[in-house]
Formats: sequence, structure tokens, C-alpha cells
Amino acid sequence: MQKINKQNFNQQTSNFLIQENISLKDKNWFQTGGNARYFAEPFDNATFAQSLNFAKEKNLEIFVLGEGANILISDDGFKGLVIRPQLKEIIFNNDFVTAGAGVKFQNLIDICLDNNFSNLEEFSGIPGTVGGSAFINIHYFEFLLSQFLISAQVIEKQSGKILDVDNSWFNFGYNNSTLQLKEHFLLNATFKLKKINEIESAYCKGRRDEMIRHRAKRYPTKGTCGSFFRNFYENEVTLESGGKKLIFVAYYLDKIGVKGVLKVGDAIVSHQHANMIVNLANATSNDIIQLTQKMQNLVKEQFGIVPQPECQLIGF
Repeated sequence: MQKINKQNFNQQTSNFLIQENISLKDKNWFQTGGNARYFAEPFDNATFAQSLNFAKEKNLEIFVLGEGANILISDDGFKGLVIRPQLKEIIFNNDFVTAGAGVKFQNLIDICLDNNFSNLEEFSGIPGTVGGSAFINIHYFEFLLSQFLISAQVIEKQSGKILDVDNSWFNFGYNNSTLQLKEHFLLNATFKLKKINEIESAYCKGRRDEMIRHRAKRYPTKGTCGSFFRNFYENEVTLESGGKKLIFVAYYLDKIGVKGVLKVGDAIVSHQHANMIVNLANATSNDIIQLTQKMQNLVKEQFGIVPQPECQLIGF
């Protein structure tokens, strides 16, 4: 068994702190939002449990923050406890890897390839931590993270009890998992890997780099949450193409001509993708909300349907 610790934690449990009034603006991709009333960065299971107990004693709402790539935080901030896990241990055991919730997923991909293991490079270039990636069941083309996640440890919100769970516990779906009920929080996850040789690893690394380059060309890479609206469900739309329902929200947003044009304050619809909003420099979360409402109204006027957010709205 090989253990990789990407961060040297010398803190003792007794030194673990709950911080107050911590800015969240620099902790999310939109670079907007106010402060967290309370903020914690647990570095092991015990301090994660302490954080939950603190929130329980004070009757606080909890939000678990990863890289902040799929969220919009209110300008008024978050009145409860924000937990940003610093659980960053990575352990290889034969053809499996277990990674802490705070590990950046791209770092995990890179480390796996450096150790001649493949599978996870399918998600190269998608921002987020292991925790956030499992929360939303990240996907790219035909691949879903749930195809590779074998088991995990989660901590129960109310009791602080740690549970060993398997893939079925997550009830994974498209952009969906049991974690979204917010009654349990991920501590670590174990993924099934494929052992490869040096030549195969070099090929996979080249493919990883090309996927990252491709995503950078197609999508904005900063000041955004990625896709703001989810795709429509088939029962929500009537338009068809080739006998299939047109569920892709970007199709409708392209048709109304907002890409690179529609703007509120310093928030603008990306010129690269009609379903992505970009903070040019000094946008507020309120600017972004007003812009998304304009987008919704325009789609409703032309097509009679209303796009619904995929981006998590925090503190609203």
C-alpha cells in the first residue's frame, strides 16, 4: 500500500479553530459574494466532526465548500458555517485509489497517471475537489464519475457518525447524488483504476493535456461557475430534432442571441458559451442574478419555457 500526503498537517486537534467573518469572495470561481459568519477547515475526520458539532450546538446551516467552481454566493454572504475540508491524503492499494474530500480532482488525475494508473483522466480539466466531484457526479461525454467510484466514507450531519458506504448508497444520477440531501458529507472516496505501462501512461497524459486544451478553447476558465442552467428534461420541451427532444439549454440561449452581448454591470454572457456567465472584473452576485433573470425571461418569451439553475445558489 502506497500513501501520498499532499500536505503536511502539523496542527493538533486542540489547535483547530472555527474562524469568524471570513471572506468567501476569493474562495469561488465567480469571485463574488460576502463573508461566512463562521468558517472551518477540518484537516482530519475528528476535526470535521468537531465542525459539525459546533454547527449543531449553534443551530447553524452548513455549507461544504470545495473549489467553488459551481456556486454563486450571495453578496450578503452565508450566515451559517462554511466547511472547506482539508482532507488531502491519497492512498494507492493495488488497482484502487482512495482520496480525501479536499483533494483537487485534477491533482488526483495527475498523480494517478504519474503512478501508471488510468481511468480518471476522462475528467481532465473539470475544476473541483473529490468531494465536490462526487456531490455532483461529474461527467464528460459518455463518462460519469459514478462508473469509477467504488466506495467511500461519509460523516453523518446530526450524529457525526462515520459510515462506510458503497456505490449504490449514492443513488447517482445525472448531476445528482445522495450527498445533495446534505445529511451526510464526504470524507474520502475510493476509485477503481486500470494499471497501465509507461507508454500507455504517456498516451493518457497526452490525451489529458489535449482535453484541457480543448476545454480552455470552448469554455471560459475563470470568473465563471461553468454552466449556469441545467439542461431541460424531455417533458419540459416540445421542440425536436431528428426525432429527439431538444433538451440542451444552450440551444435556446444561442437562439435568443445573448452570447457575448447580454450584460448587467460587469457580468456578461460568455462569448464562448451561451450558458456560461463571466465576471469581467467587478461584478456582484446581484449583477449575475439580474443577468440570469433576463436570460430566463428572454427564453420564456420566445419558447415558453424557463431555464432552471444548475449552479448552486448559496446564502440567498
